[in-house]
Amino acid sequence: MKLLIVVPHPDDEVYGAAGTILDFVAEGRTVGLITLTRGEKGRTLGLAADPEELAALRAGPGGELQSCLEVLGVQLHRQYTYPDGGLKNVDAEELTQLVHAALEELRPEIVLTFPPNGANGHPDHVATSRVVREAFARAGQPCTLWYYAGTPPEDPALLETYLPPTVERDVTHHIATKLRAISMHRSQALSTVDFLRRYAERITHETFHQAYPPLD
Repeated sequence: MKLLIVVPHPDDEVYGAAGTILDFVAEGRTVGLITLTRGEKGRTLGLAADPEELAALRAGPGGELQSCLEVLGVQLHRQYTYPDGGLKNVDAEELTQLVHAALEELRPEIVLTFPPNGANGHPDHVATSRVVREAFARAGQPCTLWYYAGTPPEDPALLETYLPPTVERDVTHHIATKLRAISMHRSQALSTVDFLRRYAERITHETFHQAYPPLD
């Protein structure tokens, strides 16, 4: 496996990494995704009546995430049902063992997740990063570890722990397919607009912080 992405929500895989996924898939490499929640606390835009209906829309069979992954060509996906917005309350050891087992089984060359501050401070991003880092350490730092990385945050508290990009990938050649993949997450249209408004450059240039091995 070339790349294993571990994130909490449906759509966390696409904005910052779709072009990189498409590059690896085009090379004939395997890409895997672990999604810890079904995103039931997200916006509905009137497309779902309640959290369970939203979960089915976003992460159920034939749902938004599956449609996105079909566009991207992701070959392996594991969907879990931990509570959206509540990962910090889930037993950390259980989540760590889950990720550790995946690392041992799949043996990816690169693992991608959120940075320790969650990039935007979202508690689920922070919790996911924590368990991935612990699982990675237990596995003996077996591969390259990337974090999503973008421009410095405006929040001073997040800026203190900001990790700048050290890897940049020009994915302009995939822009049409990337936008199509993003569009599969219909219920997250406002999140898409917010991303384009704030980080439009990351549609064509995907940036990561390489945590291990560190780059000089």
